[in-house]
Amino acid sequence: MRPYRFGAVAGFAPDAQTWTDIARRSEELGFDTLLVPDTHRTFSPFAAAAVAATVTTTLKVGTYVLASPLRTPAAVAWETSTLRTLTGGRFELGLGAGRPDSEQDAARLGVPFGTPGERLARVAETIDLVEDVPILLAASGPAALRLAAGKADTVALAVPPHATEEQLAAKVDELYELAGDRFGELELAMNLAAVGDEVPAWLGPEREGVGLLRGSVTEMADTLRRRRDKLGISYVSVNAQFLTQFAPVIARLAGT
Repeated sequence: MRPYRFGAVAGFAPDAQTWTDIARRSEELGFDTLLVPDTHRTFSPFAAAAVAATVTTTLKVGTYVLASPLRTPAAVAWETSTLRTLTGGRFELGLGAGRPDSEQDAARLGVPFGTPGERLARVAETIDLVEDVPILLAASGPAALRLAAGKADTVALAVPPHATEEQLAAKVDELYELAGDRFGELELAMNLAAVGDEVPAWLGPEREGVGLLRGSVTEMADTLRRRRDKLGISYVSVNAQFLTQFAPVIARLAGT
């Protein structure tokens, strides 16, 4: 059974001091990674990750996740190689075919968005060009899960925050069937949209789902233990808005 890893997902701050404070705070609270999204509303992920790495010592930095239409595979490989070297190996690359609003980002940048098949082909080409870097691939549909099963080191199960435990388990089962003997080599990850009693307004009125971790510290830790025991999910990331709320859970589970 894999030991837990914990990531904080943050993409924006009003100034450099606030951004570097987020990085330092993430490291102090026991998070393993600081992950930067790839949208027009957030920082450029490579630059933001580089700055976070300069003010920390053990914290790994990464992308969560790069939208494949926005950069050529060669450009991603170049940026990745640079950051991998300058962070002393602390950079991890997260890739995806692009969330729905990535089409708007592609239009702003003047690049073609492409069909789902074309976008996944670009992800595969990027993986083939990148060397000696852990690859996280966000996957939901059968084609993306198949690609992740064959080429990724970490598979981020892209399920909606309000998905049920049964839907999450079905996604793991699907990946298991696709990965075959390779399934045991994969690190399984999922992202939490909210932790504790506070739920962001953008999630709507619904207050249940696998992406909303509720209850006491003991109850939240027990939920994550069950998911690792039953489903193998050992890498858990959380919106950086909930750094403080999630820190006691990390303290319960770190090293186990």
